[in-house]
Formats: sequence, structure tokens, C-alpha cells
Amino acid sequence: MQGADPAVVADALDTGDPLPGTGGFAGDLDGTLVRDVLGRYPLFVERDASDDERLDTDQWSRDPTALADPRSFPAGYVRDEAGRRRRWTLPSPDPFPDREAAVEAVRDAVETSIDAVDTDGLAVAFSGGVDSALLATRLDAPLYVAGFPDSHDVDAARSAADLLGTDVRVVELTHDAIERAVPEIARATRRTNAMDVQIALPLYLAAERVAADGFDRLALGQGADELFGGYAKVAKAPNDPRVEADTVRGAQREVIPTLPDQLERDVLALRAAGVEPVTPLLHDRVVAAALRLDGDLLVDGETRKVALRAAARHSLPEAVGGRDKKAAQYGSLAARELDRLARQAGYKRRMDDHVTQYVESLVE
Repeated sequence: MQGADPAVVADALDTGDPLPGTGGFAGDLDGTLVRDVLGRYPLFVERDASDDERLDTDQWSRDPTALADPRSFPAGYVRDEAGRRRRWTLPSPDPFPDREAAVEAVRDAVETSIDAVDTDGLAVAFSGGVDSALLATRLDAPLYVAGFPDSHDVDAARSAADLLGTDVRVVELTHDAIERAVPEIARATRRTNAMDVQIALPLYLAAERVAADGFDRLALGQGADELFGGYAKVAKAPNDPRVEADTVRGAQREVIPTLPDQLERDVLALRAAGVEPVTPLLHDRVVAAALRLDGDLLVDGETRKVALRAAARHSLPEAVGGRDKKAAQYGSLAARELDRLARQAGYKRRMDDHVTQYVESLVE
């Protein structure tokens, strides 16, 4: 069992508690395959070629490349002799009674989860935004940012590090590094679509440097955008066609289930680079607090992640805690430069999904 004490997982299996106080789990529990409700640890099974719906629990792995025909085992599910079934779903708790109680609960959950991280062999992925800055200011570990020299993320990380009174190590991205890393990411994750590869690129290349510097664990702020209302499509609900919900809180509940697929990609890419991810903002206690936030504590006007930013005032200067950030693939310029390489290789924008075609050519 990876990620949690088997006894805790066994109790959660008995009670159906989806948030039993862990940072996720996946594996074999006395002959039963289990994966936590947010899929924080990848789990794959061999699919029987004669039946697309039947999963063979005797053949499973945390690494899809170890299986002949791997399929992701779904988050929140278990499988035993009786078959595969959903065991855990996210709860729908009532909102906090008032803003003060909400912010205090978020602060306590976030700080407790970060402070519990063992810093032995640890580095921190740092973009200069509130999520990674919370990790940076509470963990005694070196900071790393990956990006092209003129990228937003490099500038933001350097200026935020100055405000925090620390240093950040810059992993300078290059075209050669991208061309080398793309097929490695694609093989590790078994994904060649442009978006997944673009997102994984800065993580993977930063993690390579982290591993080369002698660290084997990398702390990341993953989950904060989904849990605390960091996405524009959540902020604009119900007027954004990318979500079906008619409220901000409903949109939050709509994006949280996208985490298993995202985390699977990120964990596999980071492991391929030589480090194990550490994600304290995805601990059950943080998830439980985030699920109780009302819409105005997720988004208020132009401000996103309202409760998280308010909670961060105890740890961060306002100039850092109030910052917005770009998605890693854009802030690092990895997406722009991968597109440039695709076009230079003859994969023009008029072609259907030209960057994905380029990625596939590198894998071949």
C-alpha cells in the first residue's frame, strides 16, 4: 500500500470515509485493489483483451510501462473477487458559518499539512505564486523554477524569492532540452497530446535538475487551483461554457474530479525524472476545508482563491500572497516554444493538432 497506513485504509474501506486523514493511497489491501477518492497515487491494471470492462486485479502496477495493456484504475474505486465498484465519493458538506471560521479552518489545515512534511531530501517547485510561496516560507528546502530566460515564471519566482528573503535556483529551458524531454515524458506517461506534454515539460525538466542536485523529493502546490477557485472558468461561472455549473461553488465541485487525471500525468513525469512528488495542499484535511467554502470565499470579483489568500496573510507578505500566476506551460513559455519547434519541423498551425503530431514524431 502506497501513501497511507494499511490500517487507516482498511478502516476507510469499512466505513466508506472518503477523507480519512491521508495524503492519498493506492495499492493492494489483502487482495483488494484500492485507489483514493482523488487519485493522488497512480494505479494501473492489465485489461483482459477479451472483455474491455473486466480488469484483472492479479496484474497491476504503479507504472503503466510495466504492463502490456495498462488502464488507469479509477479514483475512489475498489476491486476484489466481487468485481469493481465505487467505494468513495467526495462529501457535500454545508458551508462554514462565517468568513472568519472558514479562513481559520483553511489556515490551520494548510499550515498543519505543510509543517508535517519531512524536509529530508526535499526541494520545492517555486513559481512565485501563493501556492508555492506557502511551501517555500514554511519548508526549509531549496527552491527551483523552470522557464525560458524571458518567461513570466522566472521573473515572478525571482521577485517573490527576494520578497521572502531567499534564493531560487533557475532551470533555464532550451529547445534542445525540450526535444530531448518530450519523448521521455510521452513514454513515461503514455500520453502524446500537446496539452499534457506542455504541462509536464517544466515540471520534468525542473525535477531532473533537482535530482541531479541530490534531492529525491519535490514539494509542489498541486491542487490549490482546483480546491480554492483558481481557474478562470470557475470564477466566471455560470457564464463560462467550459463548466456546466450555475454557481462558483458548483464549478469548484466540477473541476475537482479532474485531479486524478492531472495528478497521474504529473506523478509519472516526476518519477521518470527521478523525484517523488510531495503535495501537502492535497491532504485530506485541506480538501475537507476547501469543500466547505462558499462561492464568495473562492472568488470575489477579480480575486480568486480568496480564502487561501486570506489564510496566507499569516505567512506571506501581501505582495506575494496577493499575486496571480499563469499556468506552468504558459508561465514558463514551454507551450510557446514547443509550438515554435513544431512549426520549424514542418507541422504548421493549419494542420489538425499540429503540436501533438510533432510530439508523436519525436516519440517515433
